[in-house]
Amino acid sequence: MNANTRIQWLHKKLALNSYPNARRLAERFQISHRQAQRDLNYLRCELEAPLAYDNHRKGFYYTEQFTLPLLLSSDNDDLYIPEIFDVKNIQELAAEDSIIQMQIPYSAIIEIKDKLVALEMNRYIVAREPRNRYVCEFHSIEKFIGLLLSTDADFRLIEPAWLRERIVKSARRVLENHEGMDQ
Repeated sequence: MNANTRIQWLHKKLALNSYPNARRLAERFQISHRQAQRDLNYLRCELEAPLAYDNHRKGFYYTEQFTLPLLLSSDNDDLYIPEIFDVKNIQELAAEDSIIQMQIPYSAIIEIKDKLVALEMNRYIVAREPRNRYVCEFHSIEKFIGLLLSTDADFRLIEPAWLRERIVKSARRVLENHEGMDQ
């Protein structure tokens, strides 16, 4: 398995509060314990993930909400490139056949009281939390927002704040564009 897949697996386990550790990562992907430690170190130091270790549970957890950044991967996948590139650099990289742009899923916590709507969103839901809250992962912000807005039920976007602000801003724009049309 390539490094991006291992980082995504770690992120998913951390987001689900499964307390992964280097031993579990090494066993899961049949890599050395040292390589597993390097992956965890990369997540903590290079991607600046808010990781902490729980001695009681013998595993890592996120100390706050965290979303993986955009990653670029090459044929050998040994190289992580997490920086945000400007358009010129992205175009130069995209010109090479050996480089693919891959987006790590965004994550959000939503509150939906209607169980049928939650069931309809099942393909996005990766974990359930108390009080009708769900952890969702998605690749397209626009499709996820569209899905939320097309539901026939009330919802609350708990996290992340930037996505909540984007939905509110879009809703305000739609309302403003339709003011006075009923007269």
